Amino acid sequence: MMSTSKNSAVKLVDCNEQAHAEAILALFNHTIASSTALYDYEPRTLAFMHGWFAAKRACNCPVIGAVNEQGDLLAFASWGAFRDYPANKYTVEHSVYVRDDCRRQGLARMLMQELIERARKADMHILMGVIDAANSGSIALHEQLGFIHVGTLPQIGFKFGHWLDAALYQLILDTPLRPIDG
Repeated sequence: MMSTSKNSAVKLVDCNEQAHAEAILALFNHTIASSTALYDYEPRTLAFMHGWFAAKRACNCPVIGAVNEQGDLLAFASWGAFRDYPANKYTVEHSVYVRDDCRRQGLARMLMQELIERARKADMHILMGVIDAANSGSIALHEQLGFIHVGTLPQIGFKFGHWLDAALYQLILDTPLRPIDG
């Protein structure tokens, strides 16, 4: 157990493929089918999840889950490369997904606070959130956590019959203490 929320029945865990792939897949696919939080059209598969977890392991990217007392995954968060160039090595793009029936319980905030702490420990400098501009809840959470709006990409996506704008939110951390080139 890493930490517990104000609701002591919920704890944060490091997710793994065997225990959490199906629940994460269900969250991804629900999000794809019902929202503009993911700009995908087609459901993902368990084979996709195998590659997804392999990629997270290869880059030492965290996958953090919020689970209840029964071990059910209620929400998860992770990060990955933001523009996969060597000079961007201190910048990551994060994502957070919460089950519909678990929203407004502080899970996204708890996961984001853990991601921020882990980013500092991993000597990251920038956390980037690329958020659908209509997602006012996610935008409000990011602003409450100190993220700054640094731009909007108008009409960058098309889903559910209309154009989608992506808002870019950035949190600058005080790490690493000694960044290096190369």
